[in-house]
Amino acid sequence: MAVSTIFPGESYNRETMHSIQIPDQKQIVDKAKAAFVGLAIGDALGATCEFMTPGEIKLRYGVHKQIIGKGWLFLKAGQVTDDTEMSICIGRAIRDSRGWNLRAVAEEFADWVRGRPVDVGSTCSRGIRNYLIHQTLEMPPSRWSAGNGALMRMLPVALYTLGNDELLTQYVVEQAHLTHNNPLSDAACIFFGRLLHEALTGAGLNQLQIHTDDFVEEHSDFNYHPYPGKSSAYVVDTVQTVFHFLFSTATFEECLIGTVNQGGDADTTGALAGMLAGAVHGIEGIPKRWLKRLDSRVYSEVEALSEYLVTHSPALVIKT
Repeated sequence: MAVSTIFPGESYNRETMHSIQIPDQKQIVDKAKAAFVGLAIGDALGATCEFMTPGEIKLRYGVHKQIIGKGWLFLKAGQVTDDTEMSICIGRAIRDSRGWNLRAVAEEFADWVRGRPVDVGSTCSRGIRNYLIHQTLEMPPSRWSAGNGALMRMLPVALYTLGNDELLTQYVVEQAHLTHNNPLSDAACIFFGRLLHEALTGAGLNQLQIHTDDFVEEHSDFNYHPYPGKSSAYVVDTVQTVFHFLFSTATFEECLIGTVNQGGDADTTGALAGMLAGAVHGIEGIPKRWLKRLDSRVYSEVEALSEYLVTHSPALVIKT
């Protein structure tokens, strides 16, 4: 398997051959931390208005822009849901196995379910139960597994495979098929990983949008022009919502507020928007009031996992 190695300095995108400047090690790690913290922030902010309509959100909150918990899960302020928790599971599995180990990921998911988390999506639950009963690492293909449960948790895989598109594609699909075996889910997971790789290594919103529009031209299901305005757990609706608000706003805060006020599966759309916006805008772009409200244990763990995953990527070579 060929390995594409990243050095600080200059690189190019695999599809457009666009030359970009590569940050140094500290900058890459900082961007990775902002992406994982951004995911958790979006999860905690969006969970409040999950399953609500935009009209219901407006009636209750005006514009929802504070991390207050509550919602249908009766969360504490700053508490996260399955989006962040399953992402942490994957990060722990890579760290504790000192490399990619799909069975270790499945075991982390199993332990997580045994701990009775606050929320587990139905397709994720079915896949984890399948592993517990049969010890199988792949669900059969299904048209009914085109939800966003695999996409919401793929961040650690992207961080760990930074510098190698082949490893990203392999690992992100393997983790997806533990619960979601569907071509739409696979395509979304792979492309979001590529967007993260680009953002972590220096690409800005304009370049990310060029790549996204190329992706949408190839995968027309995900077309977000004009924005259809849906924000369900269907992976197509999720991706369209994230793309729309990521590329129509100028700051992390604007992106997150616009995304979660669409309601629907707002914890997941918020998490994914926060992940990408965090990688682009950095930790300094995340409002301090949100950082202070995030569960401190979650904050500490995702920061530590981010640094571990990037610095232990088998393909990323940093010149010092």
